Amino acid sequence: MKLMARTRNIGISAHIDSGKTTLTERILFYCQRIHKIEEVRGGGAGATMDHMELEKEKGITITSAATTVFWRGINNAGITYASGIDKETRVNIIDTPGHVDFTVEVERSLRVLDGAILVLCSVAGVQSQSITVDRQMKRYRVPRMAFLNKMDRMGANAYKGRDALVEKLGHNAVLMQMPIGAEDGFIGMVDLITREAYYFDGDNGEKIRVEACPADLVEKMEELRATMIDKIAEFDDGVMERYLEGAEPTIEEMHHCIKVGTQTLKLTPVFMGSAFKNKGVQLLLNAVSRYLPSPLECEKATAVDDSNGEKITLEPDPTKPLVCMAFKITDEQFGQLTYTRIYQGTLNKGDTLYNTRTKKRTRIGRIVRMHSNDRENIDEAHAGDIIALVGVDCASGDTFVSDEKLSSISCEGMHVPIPVIELSISVKDKNDQAKLAKGLQRFVKEDPTFHVFTDEESGETRIAGMGELHLEIYCERLKREYNCSVIVGAPQVNYRETIRQEAKFDYLHKKQTGGSGQFAGVIGTLRPLSTENKEKEDQVYRFHNDIKGGTIPSEFIGSCEKGFQDVMDKGPLAAFPVINCEVFLQDGKYHDVDSSDMAFRIASRQAMRQAIKAASPVLLEPIMKVEVTTPDEYQGGVIGDLSSRRGVILGTDADPNGEIIVNAEVPLSAMFGYSSVLRSMSAGKATYTMEFAKYADCPPQVQEKVIAERKEKLAKDE
Repeated sequence: MKLMARTRNIGISAHIDSGKTTLTERILFYCQRIHKIEEVRGGGAGATMDHMELEKEKGITITSAATTVFWRGINNAGITYASGIDKETRVNIIDTPGHVDFTVEVERSLRVLDGAILVLCSVAGVQSQSITVDRQMKRYRVPRMAFLNKMDRMGANAYKGRDALVEKLGHNAVLMQMPIGAEDGFIGMVDLITREAYYFDGDNGEKIRVEACPADLVEKMEELRATMIDKIAEFDDGVMERYLEGAEPTIEEMHHCIKVGTQTLKLTPVFMGSAFKNKGVQLLLNAVSRYLPSPLECEKATAVDDSNGEKITLEPDPTKPLVCMAFKITDEQFGQLTYTRIYQGTLNKGDTLYNTRTKKRTRIGRIVRMHSNDRENIDEAHAGDIIALVGVDCASGDTFVSDEKLSSISCEGMHVPIPVIELSISVKDKNDQAKLAKGLQRFVKEDPTFHVFTDEESGETRIAGMGELHLEIYCERLKREYNCSVIVGAPQVNYRETIRQEAKFDYLHKKQTGGSGQFAGVIGTLRPLSTENKEKEDQVYRFHNDIKGGTIPSEFIGSCEKGFQDVMDKGPLAAFPVINCEVFLQDGKYHDVDSSDMAFRIASRQAMRQAIKAASPVLLEPIMKVEVTTPDEYQGGVIGDLSSRRGVILGTDADPNGEIIVNAEVPLSAMFGYSSVLRSMSAGKATYTMEFAKYADCPPQVQEKVIAERKEKLAKDE
């Protein structure tokens, strides 16, 4: 329990190029996990957490990486234990990708973490992917603190960064520090709680110098400090009462109020620094130890009992029966590596666990603690730990228990976004077919957003994912890791179909032959499924059993539901999947002898087909949120080009460096090859990010064109 109280499970998340991996590298250095700092795009060995060759080449994080460090804290005398911090805090860190194409890495990390650091570039502030990451943190109710990075850059502004958190993300963001100097004159910061100034000397900022606040900044510091106390005092009634009577809270009371505000998600403490210039990272680690929750303090995880639908609270107690969840898997040369979060109980090497999904028993041969792609063998792990199991065959999201009495429970899963782009993939040489199959099988197992399927009509293998970069990385990995020469087809959009009005259905399936026949009748209503009627965010189909008086016996209701769902794989317009349908089964007919599961399934299929056709079906296309950062002189060309792609310009902002940020929503079908067009249009000076925003109705002319192309393709394949 003492170790658990000193443990922090945190993630570092942000927009692309905000400095997550650079920050993690400094944390590893200051915690003495590494002894030489490497850079993401340096000429050396590359950052520790970007261990894949592709990551080093492209300078981006592709997969999340885990590590464990021990932080001893600093106080106002320099490198000693900080007041209020345990002598040694164990911090399990997951460094996540910033690119939206790898968003599932962020999803699965936040699903198992107790706290997070939201890194923002202090020049650009809140960017498009910052909004996505924040939404993911809110989804899993993860307490977070903000770190304004790159304070040494031209245009850096801590106050604008804080304001962006308030205005764009709706956070109760409060500065905990004040910068000393700005841009290339940034030399340190003043702690608003203690009023002390911190400077970072030495080649790597490892020598911390603590002095009084510079005289010319005292007035501004006192003003910011008063604002901070106003905001944090409300998290403790006693402190607030004394503060209103004129008594200033003590330093310990302030720390307590910030901790309560952070852990209840009602406060976002804002810290600052420059990870690249080695400033402010140690103070951020102090804050992680002080304010983010331990496994004992965080919101308790829950599991669902599949036998009765009840929610079970998991207690972070090492003496209770073990419950743990596999949240990420990677296939390696010596077998599968399964990243696991232990929620309850203790796991020992050699234990036999029960997989609640497969209903099979598995013996745990090796338990390891990860440090990027290096591993350290351990003999046991307890509630609150994030470890990896070697050689266990399972899928991402599987729940393991030690007691078969818990065999019907499963830890609640994570949100998996819908793939929006697909392409065909084949091999030049028939000998490569087995390599291709092996590689694709591995990638599907590792990444829930990567899908592989065979087109029934053409027989070709197709892969689907979150974006062009996502699929490009997997094609490159097939070449490198499996020595498989792949031929890649042109990317295609994943369209969807839906309905726009209510339709009644009444279908009787009756087939008499020699012997027993088939008889089933279904009557009901099909309606569009609105967002407010969805039980969870990614729900696309909902079924209601409104049968009264046993007009359809209860044993056939499941077959009816399956029959309605069967039809949603291929819509009537262009054979794309149908989404957002709500079925109400209200009446029916059955026969004592001739009714069967198959008869009701067939009747439901036919009823659904008729109902969809009568409910004004429409084609939907994925709309992407596009953010382009461009020098002012190219703004007109960028906006004109996005408009010509059927884009809707949402607005433009100017950043402190004089560049213009254009926000738009553009159909994915119009964005293929956009990076090369943007480069040539702006002499290589403009950059862009793109992420899925929503599905929207296709304009009539686009719908007609897509349907015609689809029919032509299906006819060819036949």
